[in-house]
Amino acid sequence: MENEQTTLSRKERRKTRTPEEKQKRKRKRRIIWFSIIGALIIFRLILPYIVLNYVNKKLANLEEYYGHVNDIDIHLYRGAYEIKDIRIVKKVNKGSKTDTIPFFKSPSIDLSIEWSSVFDGAIVGEIAVESPVINFVKERHTGEDVRADTADFAQLVDDLMPVTINRFDIHNGEIHYHDLEASPKLDVAMKNINVTATNLTNVTDSKELLPATLKATGEAYQGIFSLNMKFDGLANVPTFDMNTELKGLNLALLNDMLREYGNFDVKKGTFSLYGEFAAKEGKFGGYAKPFLKNLDVVQWNKQEGDVPQILWETVVGTTAEVVQNQRKEHLATKIPISGSFDNVNLNKWYAISYVLRNAFLKALRPSLDNSININKLQDSKNKTFLEKVFGGDPEKKEARKEKRAKRKSERKKK
Repeated sequence: MENEQTTLSRKERRKTRTPEEKQKRKRKRRIIWFSIIGALIIFRLILPYIVLNYVNKKLANLEEYYGHVNDIDIHLYRGAYEIKDIRIVKKVNKGSKTDTIPFFKSPSIDLSIEWSSVFDGAIVGEIAVESPVINFVKERHTGEDVRADTADFAQLVDDLMPVTINRFDIHNGEIHYHDLEASPKLDVAMKNINVTATNLTNVTDSKELLPATLKATGEAYQGIFSLNMKFDGLANVPTFDMNTELKGLNLALLNDMLREYGNFDVKKGTFSLYGEFAAKEGKFGGYAKPFLKNLDVVQWNKQEGDVPQILWETVVGTTAEVVQNQRKEHLATKIPISGSFDNVNLNKWYAISYVLRNAFLKALRPSLDNSININKLQDSKNKTFLEKVFGGDPEKKEARKEKRAKRKSERKKK
């Protein structure tokens, strides 16, 4: 009864309102609506500046790096924002914010809600990075630095994305290794890198042991790189199963690096590397299978003495271990890779790169002894593939290093 009386009284009041009162109420409603719309428009206009300030503050607080973003675009209709022209540089000296080569740069990073997962009942995010470039510079990015930086950047991504990331994409990326002390200066790169990682948080509620997937491809000096991996993105310790291939890398295009680190040239020849690895409960195992085809080594430094003799003596002396097909001019071997992570709570992405890096460096250690030092495995008992081919006498290698250093010193004096 009371509700009916209230409804009737309201209707009666509406009927008894004068035209002036009705007009006044309409104006109030319009003012309220226009105020709300105006506030939303103002908020939308200033939101990019708020986000830009927030992102740049986070980048400025990195311990070993300094970063800056030029612009932010907000896309409310799809729950996303885009970071434009990001640049992160290594602090060469404590407090310094200048470096000639940026550690990371990208014209666009898009962070958004992964709408396909909403239908699975989860609010998660996805990140798409366009044309990123990562530069590692010798003497500036050591193993301990990279391990710490990986954790810092993982925390940075968490800070920039308000929801858990379930998908990660990289389009047309590049990774460079620079040696600014080499003559000529070295810039070794892998380009056209594309990466897709999905179901990182197991949104699909898969019962598989390794529910997440990662696929990556790239190109390096006419060689084709690929990686396929299944892993558990929620595991507390690195848990994954992967296989990787690098096919047909043209060694002749890497002569500057081979001269600098191996003191030899290649007239022709291709290098391929195949590997399978798995990790669980803090341990990893697998193998790397390097493969040389049609190798033709030329222009040995005459001051090095009997290097060609070392070459042939080494090849002949290791026929039990090196599979050689004289008709096709192939050289191949299989290198077991195993070990354990120092820290079982190691960041999964660092752990994966750790295994790949050690596999590759074990295959090419003679020509990469002076490259980035990121916890390389030391195995003095087993010679690597190129040690078998090009000789692996530690004393002679050390003598050659001393000769090169002496010649460089003499050239600088001149």
